[in-house]
Amino acid sequence: MSYLFTSESVSEGHPDKIADQISDSLVDHFLAFDPQSKVACETLVTTGQVVLAGEVKSNTYLDVQQLARDVIERIGYTKSEYMFEAKSCGILSAIHEQSPDINQGVDRQDPKLQGAGDQGMMFGYATNETDNYMPLALDLSHKILIELAALRRENADITYLRPDAKSQVTIEYSDDNKPVRIDSIVVSTQHDDFDEERVMLDKIKKDIVAILIPRVKTQLKDELQLLFNDDIKYHINPTGKFVIGGPHGDAGLTGRKIIVDTYGGKGAHGGGAFSGKDPSKVDRSAAYATRHIAKNLVAAGVCSEVLVQVSYAIGVVEPMGIYISTYGTSKVNFTDGEIAKKVESIFDMTPYGIETRLNLRMPMYQDAAAYGHMGRTSEKVTRTFKDGSGTSKTMEFETFTWEKLDFQDQVKAAFSL
Repeated sequence: MSYLFTSESVSEGHPDKIADQISDSLVDHFLAFDPQSKVACETLVTTGQVVLAGEVKSNTYLDVQQLARDVIERIGYTKSEYMFEAKSCGILSAIHEQSPDINQGVDRQDPKLQGAGDQGMMFGYATNETDNYMPLALDLSHKILIELAALRRENADITYLRPDAKSQVTIEYSDDNKPVRIDSIVVSTQHDDFDEERVMLDKIKKDIVAILIPRVKTQLKDELQLLFNDDIKYHINPTGKFVIGGPHGDAGLTGRKIIVDTYGGKGAHGGGAFSGKDPSKVDRSAAYATRHIAKNLVAAGVCSEVLVQVSYAIGVVEPMGIYISTYGTSKVNFTDGEIAKKVESIFDMTPYGIETRLNLRMPMYQDAAAYGHMGRTSEKVTRTFKDGSGTSKTMEFETFTWEKLDFQDQVKAAFSL
């Protein structure tokens, strides 16, 4: 029997995502000037106010207030009527040094013996239903908001958009787990005030359906474009007026959008957030590593869908174990347990092994702090960073290294594919 599955996304201007982007901007700048920095930084945003808190061990000094303002300005909170504006908002920093009790279990004289920065379990997931090996409902939800932000910045076809927005896509699947059609699309977007509410609602719905959705469709391969039809139920700003938004409408905190950040409810989640953490925190690094494993397994043809779990004890080098579920889609003559053993032999899952394999000490994280950490495109970029004394540093590095399909050959050889 067919069934419905839903995923949501939130824009870069959503309060929680503002917090994530500020936290990851600090991580990037600390790593740019001291790659061995240990960072755990939380951000709170509310009306006219930003609070930074957490623990840092680093040899560099940053102007964290200016970095926060730069993020807020880039997102688009640049007008006083938003009640949260880059140049005028208050910023309080309560960042202090990392606990030596935690540090002693993580730092070792031999970096290869680096222990995990925390206990817990992390999950990676991949499916072949999209070209980027992501669940379709989440991928579409992200694409809708990426295009909405592009339209806001163009300020041409649609001129009333403000930074805060959410999307949601519900897809009907057949009983053999294939997407059949899009059942409904929800878009709630912050906007400038209109004189008449009915005119406002009609205008926004028309623009979303006639301008935004076609732009999203053109990015999709033909078979996915066929999922769009005239029977889709659109819920555009279903509560009506959405002028008050962003941190003025709702407080935001780092780490509150962990399902948006990962797989939209598909697979599983270990509960740990990513943003604001350096890669010694396995909440972040091991989640990236398991995604890397999952994506390469599916791309190599081992299975059509896979969930990978890894778990750690704080201060311990080797993981507690690796678990694999192929959901019955395996294409090789191995049990899921045997696949897990093969994975252990291919991928070094010690914290040091993950950091070096994925080059995670590069300042690559702010790009991931909006529109999902998974399913993105790895590319070489050149970025300039500035420390608290005004010294600039320009670096070239690869982003989203965990999305690379660079282990397909090793996987195919291990499974004789």
